[in-house]
Amino acid sequence: MWDVWLEFGLCAGVIMFAGTKLTFHGDVIAEKTGLGRNWVGLVLLATITSLPELITGISAVTLNDLPDLAVSGTLGSCMFNMLVLAGLDLLSKKRPVSHMVHQGHMLSAGFGILLVCLAAVDILFGKHLPYIKVLNSVDPLSFFFVIVYLIAMKLIYSYEKARLTEFAGEIAEAVQPGSTLRRSFLMFSLYSLMIVAAACYLPELGERIAKATGWGESFIGSSFIAITTSLPEITVSVAAARIGAFDMAVANLLGSNLLNVAILAAVDLCYVKAPLLRSVSQNNALTAIAAVMSMAVVVIALTYRSEKKLLFVAGDALAILLIYIMTNWLLFSIQ
Repeated sequence: MWDVWLEFGLCAGVIMFAGTKLTFHGDVIAEKTGLGRNWVGLVLLATITSLPELITGISAVTLNDLPDLAVSGTLGSCMFNMLVLAGLDLLSKKRPVSHMVHQGHMLSAGFGILLVCLAAVDILFGKHLPYIKVLNSVDPLSFFFVIVYLIAMKLIYSYEKARLTEFAGEIAEAVQPGSTLRRSFLMFSLYSLMIVAAACYLPELGERIAKATGWGESFIGSSFIAITTSLPEITVSVAAARIGAFDMAVANLLGSNLLNVAILAAVDLCYVKAPLLRSVSQNNALTAIAAVMSMAVVVIALTYRSEKKLLFVAGDALAILLIYIMTNWLLFSIQ
């Protein structure tokens, strides 16, 4: 058992280290190519930090035949991203994060709620819906996930263009001011390979932990796997918050949630046996609902914009923490 936990810790360490470097070099590329101080920078960061979820999900269904682990890990990452957002309150000194960022983030949170709700509906009621028989059984909602994601990106770009220009280049300028484009491309490729290798190994470790402990795959995916694959999100968000770019940190976390649901569409195409979300435990709907509740709390906080914290954290941060704890307790209890 100790060997499994040691291997899990090593995988987490590799993802955290590589995710840190990958995020910074990716933002340098976006800046120096002239493509990404705004739209490309934000999308690139969200894509980079969601790379472990994509690789873990695909390897879970193709190499290990673990659809439950793939779905619970991806939806669990959505829930954990909101916990990270709540944790940013610890870095915001006296004012809540919701008061320090602009209200345009409600657009991202709203689209996130829509997409994750659709995933929950598919998990609970998808068996009553038709599917497309092409090379494999493809869920029609998977195409809808991608369409909604693209619409969200277009609207967010239109709405946020002015502010993203200010924030997208901050981390690159602050952390890697002397990096050349060629060196950043090389280092980006290297750290990408490190994350891919570590992420491919996670589903097997998750299955071994589930068998050794007797814990269910849904609980393992929504907790251990989700936390590990979210380490890049933690890294870039904390780095942004430390230099005062709280808008960038929040945008990255909400953008990662949008991309995570689009990732489910990619994993569905790779799962040849049946539509992915119709082949997993309905316990995964609980994780999706918890992520929706957390994003709803974010919308409430951005609307109310409290100027004071309760002790050292804001009320919305405490609410998200309680949702996260209760959800994992329920998942552990019903396995």
